[in-house]
Amino acid sequence: MSAAAKRLIPLFDRVLVKKFEAIKQTKGGIVIPEKAQGKVLQGTVVAVGPGARLKDGSFAPVAVKVGEKVLLPEYGGTKVDLEEENAEYHLFRESDILAKVE
Repeated sequence: MSAAAKRLIPLFDRVLVKKFEAIKQTKGGIVIPEKAQGKVLQGTVVAVGPGARLKDGSFAPVAVKVGEKVLLPEYGGTKVDLEEENAEYHLFRESDILAKVE
């Protein structure tokens, strides 16, 4: 994880996710063109906000933790440009994350 990702702290129920890289070559060595590559729908949680604020002012904790692998929706999230060139970071609301992957 880059130093820039460590400095970025999501607010409320937002989660910063580093998406996995797309598969560019099959196990047999066939190179997949960019247009044929599927969307990457999995990533690793890099940072988590404190949670959604409740009516009494306290925070409801977030269900995911840093380091967990998650399943993401095909569309949504906000792309975040950080110093690291090869990584793709996105901010999602906790409710947008579909599942944890073990």
